[in-house]
Amino acid sequence: MIEFALLLVFPIAMAFAAANDLFTMTIPNKISLVLIGAFVIAAIVVRSPVDQVLMHVGVGVAALAVGFGLFAFNLLGGGDAKLLAAGALWMGADLVLPYVAYITIFGGVLSLLILAYRRFFPAHALALPGWAMRLHTHGGGIPYGIAIAASGLVLYPSTPWFLALSM
Repeated sequence: MIEFALLLVFPIAMAFAAANDLFTMTIPNKISLVLIGAFVIAAIVVRSPVDQVLMHVGVGVAALAVGFGLFAFNLLGGGDAKLLAAGALWMGADLVLPYVAYITIFGGVLSLLILAYRRFFPAHALALPGWAMRLHTHGGGIPYGIAIAASGLVLYPSTPWFLALSM
């Protein structure tokens, strides 16, 4: 029974992070902490070899360093950087490059959609909720957590954790 619950943690947390980023432009630290905790529990439940777990941890730490570098240059939000790292922890060395590639693709599409939304849908002519007005702000941020979550969700079924927990 715990396997089924663990199987759902990653997709639910990623979907919640994406929705939260869209509506509030923030990703709470609790989401990344839940992902990290669930990873540890999943590694114990599936009896993953220590070297495999350490490789995943190394990938997560490297992603955190890159994410904070992007944050330092104001290219990524702090919550996005932490979500990126928590997702990379689950992906490991085998899937980190596709993970980053999908984030780049989904982020580019998301950015183009938001730029089109800002250009072709006049905010003053529509009765928009607050979150939609934030998206409409020229020069405003892009909820990149959506792209990070989408990438993680696309690749999650290929992770060793999903494969081990779904058997």
